[in-house]
Amino acid sequence: MDGSFLSMVVILLLVMDPLGNVPLFLTLLRGVEARRRMRVIARECVIAAAIMMIFAFCGSAILDVFGISDPSLTMAGGVVLFLIALRMIFGGVDGMYGEAPAGEPFIVPLATPAIAGPAAIAAIVLLASAAPGRLLERVAAIAIATCVTLLVLIAAGRISELVGERGLVALERLMGLILTAIAVEMLLRGVTAFVRHL
Repeated sequence: MDGSFLSMVVILLLVMDPLGNVPLFLTLLRGVEARRRMRVIARECVIAAAIMMIFAFCGSAILDVFGISDPSLTMAGGVVLFLIALRMIFGGVDGMYGEAPAGEPFIVPLATPAIAGPAAIAAIVLLASAAPGRLLERVAAIAIATCVTLLVLIAAGRISELVGERGLVALERLMGLILTAIAVEMLLRGVTAFVRHL
């Protein structure tokens, strides 16, 4: 992460993983009417954005309350991103986020952890800690990433038809590979910062 506004948006898009969430949304909203489906997607994106905004505004305060240092947060964020990336690449028995409750989804698992998951929250808190004076940029990055996610998920059916199931899996694994590299870079920066403080 070079700290630029574009890198904020890219990081958030990678960890929110809209393309990787297409199969999950299609599966969970299969029994929902088309008009209602769009409302559910919009609602879940708004809820996810609200969750991320809370951490964008309060990220530094949360770190202060728990006494978490920047190197610790960087390493923890790297570990979380790495685990999410591994599940994106290799998959899991219950999918990336485990078994979902029955009925129309509300907050769980679509808003969180599918969109505003641990990796997204860790990334936002890390950005808040690294650049506390760039609140407006973080808010704008969250808004842009959420809007892109909303557009992708609204077009989920068409995207699925266009690239097919194997194409979606390939895209998700590619994003997982990129996320793995970012996670390793975060871990290395965290370790370097920790060694310098010794």
